[in-house]
Amino acid sequence: MPTQARVVWDSSFTRYNFGPTHPMAPVRLDLTARLCESLGIFDTDGVEVVGAEVASDELLATIHDADYLAAVKAASADPRSADEAYGLGTEDDPAFEGMHEASSRVVQGTVDSCRAVWEGEAAHAVNFTGGLHHAMRGTASGFCVYNDIAVGIQWLLDHGAERVAYVDVDVHHGDGVERIFWDDPRVLTISVHESGRALFPGTGWPGDVGGKDAEGTAVNVALPPGLSDAGWLRALHAVADPVVRAFKPDVLVTQHGCDTHTEDPLAHFAVTVDAQRAAADAMHRLAHEVCNGRWVALGGGGYEVVGVVPRTWTHLTAIAAHAPIKTSVEVPEEWRSHVEQLFGRPGPRRMGDLTAEDGPLWWRSWEMGYDPASEVDRAVMATRTAVFPLHGLDIHFD
Repeated sequence: MPTQARVVWDSSFTRYNFGPTHPMAPVRLDLTARLCESLGIFDTDGVEVVGAEVASDELLATIHDADYLAAVKAASADPRSADEAYGLGTEDDPAFEGMHEASSRVVQGTVDSCRAVWEGEAAHAVNFTGGLHHAMRGTASGFCVYNDIAVGIQWLLDHGAERVAYVDVDVHHGDGVERIFWDDPRVLTISVHESGRALFPGTGWPGDVGGKDAEGTAVNVALPPGLSDAGWLRALHAVADPVVRAFKPDVLVTQHGCDTHTEDPLAHFAVTVDAQRAAADAMHRLAHEVCNGRWVALGGGGYEVVGVVPRTWTHLTAIAAHAPIKTSVEVPEEWRSHVEQLFGRPGPRRMGDLTAEDGPLWWRSWEMGYDPASEVDRAVMATRTAVFPLHGLDIHFD
C-alpha cells in the first residue's frame, strides 16, 4: 500500500540561505516543519518525512545549461567570483558558499517527490522547500538558482508521463517553468498572479499561450493589485479547473507560493491563509478528479515568515496527508513560544485569519455569470478568450 503523503524535510534545507537581510529567510522552512510537528502531522499514519541528497550534474543538465551549472559551482566555491551575467551575485540572488549543493538538494527533493508519486510509492508528495519557479535554463532569477519544478516535470516526461499539468498560485508569474516548456505540448502551465504591470517579473499576459506547436498550453491570469479572497478564488476556479480537466494530465504539479497574503511585504494582494488553504484543497480535489490523485505539491514564495508561511504550508501538508486542519484550530503554545524566543513576538493564535464575525470564506463561481464591470472578471475573461477555444471550451460556460 503506498504512503499517503511523502514530505521532504530535514534541517539541511535551511542551508539555502542568501543572508540575514534577504527576504527569503530559511527560518520560514524551519518554522513550517516545527508547526507540522507540533500539530502531529508528521506523525500521522501514512506520512513519511524524508530528506534528499544533492542532485547529480546529469539530472540538473536535463534542464540547465552546462555553462550555467559551471558558473553556479564556481560561485558556490568562491562567492566573490559570482558572474552577474548568469544572474548570480545580484541583490535578488546573492552568491553564498555551498549554493550549488543547497540548491541542487531542493531539486532532488522535488524529483524524488515526482518519482514517488509516478511510481506509486506515494499517493501525494509535498516539498515545501521547493517551488523555485523563476530560474531559467541559463540564469538565476527572483531568489531561484535551479528550477526544481522544471527538473521534476522533465523527469516525469522522461519516465513515461504523457501529459503533466502545472498550476502556480504564487503572486508572481511562474515565468521560468512557462519559458522552459513554452514549446512542449505535453506540459500545461497555468499561472494565476498579480499583473506584471505592478510586480516582478513583468510577464505573464493573457495572450501568452505557448509556442507554435504548443498553443494553449501556457495559461496566464494577470490579476489587479489589491485582490482579496473572493476575487482570487474566483479567478483560480474559473480558469485552472476547466483547463486542467480538458488537458487530462497524468500528474498534477502545483506551486503554493503564499506571497498572495495581505501581510506579505513584496506584493499587493489581500488574500488570507483561509483562502490559501482553500486553494490547496481545490488542487488536491482536482488531482483526485483528473489524474487518480497523482499530486506533487511544492512551496514557493512567501515572505511573512512567521504569520503566514508556516500556517499555509502546514495546511498544505495536512491536506496531502488526508488529515486537514480546521482554520479555527489553536496554534500550539510550544510553537508560539519558540517564535517569541526568536522574534520577540508570539506567532498567530489560530490556524486561520478569518473569525466567526467575518463569516465563512466565500467566493462567487463563474457559473453565476460574467460581470464586465469587475476588473477581476475582465482579467479572467481575457484569459478564457485567449485559451479556452484552443481546448475546445466555451469562454462563457465551461
